[in-house]
Amino acid sequence: MSDATDVVREALRAALSAWAVAEVRGDQARVLPVPDLDTLAEHLSAADAAWGLTWACDAAAPPLVRARLSLGGAVREGLSGGHSLEDAKKLALADAFRYFGVSSTLEAPWVEYDPDDGPNVSELGGLNELPTSQPRRDSPRPLPPQVPLDPQLSRARAHIDTLMEQLREAGKGGEATRLLLRGYGETVDESRAIYKELQALQRR
Repeated sequence: MSDATDVVREALRAALSAWAVAEVRGDQARVLPVPDLDTLAEHLSAADAAWGLTWACDAAAPPLVRARLSLGGAVREGLSGGHSLEDAKKLALADAFRYFGVSSTLEAPWVEYDPDDGPNVSELGGLNELPTSQPRRDSPRPLPPQVPLDPQLSRARAHIDTLMEQLREAGKGGEATRLLLRGYGETVDESRAIYKELQALQRR
């Protein structure tokens, strides 16, 4: 394994420090290790200053999300559902991590769940010593049929993608990606607000 690959995997392991809800049954939730979006940029920038991340929502109910991660000269795509859209986004990113050879081999635990407070993961311990799997060598899984989005929302996301490309060409890809860590927005207004933030970054 090359030194560069080691650096990438160490960064991914460090980022894999939170939990997301895969499913809920009554007052119990099944949780899985996922990246902490609040510290993701810090960890990945240390491995590759030109890293990139984009999201695509294939379905809103139930949530189904794709995460496309560019890191260390490689591009990997993850796909996952989740209890909420936010859970699905984090789980999709964790799925992309697995294609880089970083994942938890722990069986997904069931924990107490409260609709207001979320899952109780206080007794699960830290995620700093997760074992690393080998990179997948199987063929990419076919993606399920995409659920049509609202035409206005689709256009808004297309405009964001175009602006993202322009920002990458201008050397501002890292800053732009940080603005998209929470996704493209779930409504047209949210997407427009994100687009305006990217425009402001472009004018700096």
